[in-house]
Order: sequence, then C-alpha cells, then structure tokens
Amino acid sequence: MTNPLLDTASLPRFDDISPDDVIPALEELISSNRNKLEALLLNEDPDFDSVVAPLEAMEHELARVWSPVTHLQGVLGSRGWREAYNKGLPLLTEYGTELSQDTRLQQAYSEVANGLGGDAATPQRSTVAQALRDFKLSGVDLPPAEKARFKEIMQELAATQARFEQNVQDASDAWELRIEDKDKLGGLPRQAVERARRDAADSEVDGWLLKLDYPTYDAVMRFADNRELRESLYRAWVTRASDQGENTEWDNSGNIRRIVALREEAARLVGFDNYAEYSLATKMAATTEEVLAFLRELAGRSRSAGENELEELRALAGERIEPWDVAYWLEKLKQQKYAISDEELRQYFQARRVVAGLFDLASKLYGLCIEAVPNVARWHDTVVYYRVSRSDGTPIGGFYADLYARTGKRAGAWVADLVNRMQINGRAVLPEGFLVCNFPPPDADGRSLLGHDDVVTLFHEFGHMLHHLLTRVDYPSIAGINGVPWDAVELPSQFMENFAWHYDVLKQCSAHCESGDALPREMFERLEASRHAGAALGMLRQLEFALFDFRLHSEFDPNGEQSVLELLDDVRAEMALLDPPAYNRLPHSFGHIFAGGYAAGYYSYKWAEVLAADAFAAFEEAGVFDAETAGRFLREILEVGGSRDFMDAYVAFRGRKPSLEPLLRQHGIS
Repeated sequence: MTNPLLDTASLPRFDDISPDDVIPALEELISSNRNKLEALLLNEDPDFDSVVAPLEAMEHELARVWSPVTHLQGVLGSRGWREAYNKGLPLLTEYGTELSQDTRLQQAYSEVANGLGGDAATPQRSTVAQALRDFKLSGVDLPPAEKARFKEIMQELAATQARFEQNVQDASDAWELRIEDKDKLGGLPRQAVERARRDAADSEVDGWLLKLDYPTYDAVMRFADNRELRESLYRAWVTRASDQGENTEWDNSGNIRRIVALREEAARLVGFDNYAEYSLATKMAATTEEVLAFLRELAGRSRSAGENELEELRALAGERIEPWDVAYWLEKLKQQKYAISDEELRQYFQARRVVAGLFDLASKLYGLCIEAVPNVARWHDTVVYYRVSRSDGTPIGGFYADLYARTGKRAGAWVADLVNRMQINGRAVLPEGFLVCNFPPPDADGRSLLGHDDVVTLFHEFGHMLHHLLTRVDYPSIAGINGVPWDAVELPSQFMENFAWHYDVLKQCSAHCESGDALPREMFERLEASRHAGAALGMLRQLEFALFDFRLHSEFDPNGEQSVLELLDDVRAEMALLDPPAYNRLPHSFGHIFAGGYAAGYYSYKWAEVLAADAFAAFEEAGVFDAETAGRFLREILEVGGSRDFMDAYVAFRGRKPSLEPLLRQHGIS
C-alpha cells in the first residue's frame, strides 16, 4: 500500500496519515532525491532547465511531505507526532546540509549563472543568485573537517531548538490553577469564566480551572480585579520552561546557552564575526550598526511618550504599577478616558463574522473569492478549509484555518506553507497553507467572541497568507514568502492590521452576539480614540525584545562570564520603564528567537512595521479601497516573492523609500 504521506497529488490525507508513516516516507523520498541529484550532476553543460528546475521540483516535493508533520506536531497534543517529528528532523537537516555543501552542485549553479548573463533581475537569475548565496552561508567552500563540523552543528542546533519549543509547550500544558471561590474571578469576561467552569468539569474537579493558554492569560491580565490572581498568572507565564517554574523538568536554561553557542560557532566557521552578521546576509539591513541605530532611534523617539503613559496609569491606579498591572489599568484607562472596553467590543466580534468580513475585504482589494469547502479531511473538527480563486473563477490555492486554543496546541498565531506555488516543465501546482490562531474556543452556543486585539491578529496572519497565496513566481524557493528578506516578511501582515482600524471594514466584520447589529459608528470612534493608549509602552517593550535578541547574537559570549539574564538586565536598563521581578525568565519561552526564524531578526517586526505604516499611508492618501493603489501593491509587493530586490519593489509601489513618520503617527508619538 502507498504511504499516504507520499500521496501529494491532492490535499493531505489527514484521516489516513499517522506518525508511523513519517520516517519511511522521508527515507524513501530522500533516497530518491539523492539518486536524481547524481543523475543531474552528470550533465556536462548544465543550464537552468536541466539542473535548477528539476532540483526546485525535488525540494518542493520533499517540503510538501514534511510540512504536515511539522504542522501536526505543533497543533496536536500527540506524543506520537512529536516523536516522529524529532526522528525526522535529523534526516531532513542532514540531507539539507549535504545538499547545500555539495561543491559539484555549487559549480553547476555557477555555470548556470554565467549562462544566464545580464544584470536585470528575473525569477531565474534571482533563484540562482539566492542559491549561490546560500551555498556560501552553508560552508560549501570550507575544508573537509570544518565542513563536517558545520554539518554537525546544524544537526545539533535543529534538535536543540525543537527541544526548546517542546519544553515551552509542555510547561504551559502542565500548569493549571483551581479556583473554588468565584469572587476571585471578578472582572473576568463571562466567556472566560464559562470556559474555566467547563475545563474544571472536564477535569472532574469542582469550581473553576484556569489554564496557561494565551486567551486565558490575556483575559486575566486585562480584566481580573484580583491583583494576586493577575500576579499568579503572570508568574506562571514568565517562568515557563525555566528554573523558576513550578516544574523544572522543562528548564530551557541549558538549551538557550547551547543554541547561542552553536549559532556563534557556525557563523565564525563561514567567515562572520558573529551570528548577527551571518543573519544579515539574507536581510534588507546591511550592518549590525544600522540595526542597533534603528532600534535606538525608535526608542529615543518613544521614551518620553512611554513615560507619560506610565505616569497616567500610576495616577489612575493610585499605587505602584507592576508588570502584571499594566494591561489591567490600560483597560481601565480606556474605559474611563474613552468610554470603551474590550469586553464591550467583544460582543460585536463573533469569530465567524470577523472571518466573513475579512474575506469581503480581500474581495474588494484584490478581487478574491474565498469559499469554505466541506468534506475535506482535517486534524480537528473546528478546522475549516477554504478554496481561494479570482473573481473570474481562476483558482489561486487554498488554506486551512485552525483558529481556537486547545490543550496540546502551540501558543501564538502563525501561518505556515503546506505547498508552495510551482510551475516547472509543464507541471503547475497551486499554493496551500495553514493559518493558525489561539482564540477563545466556541462556547456552548457555538460562539467565539474576539477582542479587537484578536481581530488585529487575524488580519495580521491573513496578510501572511495572502503573501503566500497571491505570488505569481513559478519557482518555489523564491515564491510567496520564500526568498523575501526576513526583515520585509512582516510587511504584508502588518500592512493588513491597519484595515482592522477602519470603520467600513469593522462594520462588515461585526454583528452583536445578541442583537445582530453592526458595530456603531460612535463606538468605533471611541475605539479609534483609544488606539494610542499604551502604544509607546508597547513600542518600548517590543524594542526591548529586539535589542536583547540582537545584542545576544552580536556581542554576547556564550563561553564568557556574563549570563543571558545579565545581558537582558543591561537591555532593560536601557529600554524598559518598569523593572520586572527577579523571577522573570523571558528568554526561556522566547520561541521566536530560540526555536523560530527570528534569531538576530526580531527587529524585523519594527523594521517591517515602518514599511507597513508607510505603505498604508498610500492607501489613506488615495482612498482605503482604491483599486489602482491595491492593484499596485498586489503587483509590486504580494506577487513578486523573492524574485527582485525588495527595496526596489517597495519603491516601485510607493514611488520613494519608506519614511519613519507614518509609524510614529500611528502610535501617537510626536
């Protein structure tokens, strides 16, 4: 019987695939690819069609097989899928490093590049140029012993990063707080209290059970009147997977230092002074000095506003403000100053209605038709698959939406590719993806009510999905998000967030859970007036994360006397307005930089936010739904993938390079 993971002719057979299929599928496909590669390298006169295109197709097929495995181990609380992922990761890492260190393949690509000639960017030239760059970054030119060491580093690094992420998930899933006195839950939204009651019943205990998923944590931090309860959740959140957690079995302290040491060693092997410089080889920013100056300029422009915001919270609270108080008193400030509350807004934003309004926006901007497809195999009964097409019926691709939090599912929100667009040698494959969030699960009536922040998050992730789906590039390695500089990847997502602050959009996304009425204009105006509340504090917090990440990867010595936490203290002394408690262990659950793709790149969020705010200003100038502006953004940004220099693409859209001022205006910072 054919291994169901190897059946890539259609969508994954989630009803049929199992963890036992993973290793046999990978071994068979990697072996086949190795044989195909040997045959390709026999070509004495390599060109794009004879070498590059077939290799693109081979890598596309391997990614298509591995993607469901990566996805399922992150969204299901399944020991089997995790073990299969952990066993498969070394196979993929070994094969990938082997490929990128193959001097014969590098030489073939060099000959192809010489044959293409010319200076103007084309998809073929960009594909080859990026591959040649990646050969160098993978140590293809190293002596045999150093090349072997680089390969060992990649293997250990992949395993350690996976262990880091899994420790965070396990520590989160293991924590719970039983509440017997309902008065301790005062201030919490009804939906959060009802969920805590259901969780207690499911665990066969009396009272209410609070778990450490993000919707619960966020609800407590914003709304719980009980300060001790807020601190309890805060402490649990900031000590996940650390030596300060309730269970130190999942302590990431050793993993953090090892990850940083491995990255540093790899960077030095291939000729860089530190990992930050290595990371910038694939980004828009040119030097470490440029990134540090960018972060510090934003901080300098934001600090005074942040101090004013904090003083306003202190005056309202009438007491010392601690980190577990900030979100709570910000919510109180919005209610007092702007007569708006997140709980009031939540009644208007039913998840299904927000999704429908978001799809309506995609139709207005880009002429897309997005329809749910029934009877598609899924991994959970709340998952929905959507087919995407153009207004004339031309198919574009599709995606799965997994929107609700549950035990065993990784926290956060993200988009991942299932299939990249490919059109090679007459074979056309449309892109498919995964859109994942962690919104409050539907209640007994089947309703999930979202806060406005949740709405913004959904718009953000959908921006990533549009970037993935709308590409017109035919080569997978530079199609969609692939090949785009990491500090520009967040542009389409952060750009989409701006529409969640526009009344005509929110009106389409809203329907009161009782009356069905759309969000009233006067309530939107109060929401809009509150947009700047806490914006500078939020800016400084993100800059603290970014500066810590960048200094960790540019100047920290993993073998030196300074600890990671001492470096963080230095960063906080420069950036933070509030001193966190001594037990705070931010790095131990900072998956973006220790398990994701943001190592020495967390600054990308702010870098791309500058691009996004400046890009949205073009829509504000022309009209938010202006067809010509939307068409230009589609052509110059969303469709081009990594096929051209990104700054050139941005200038083609905007007519100039980006300005910092629109971002500062959005945050109310003068």
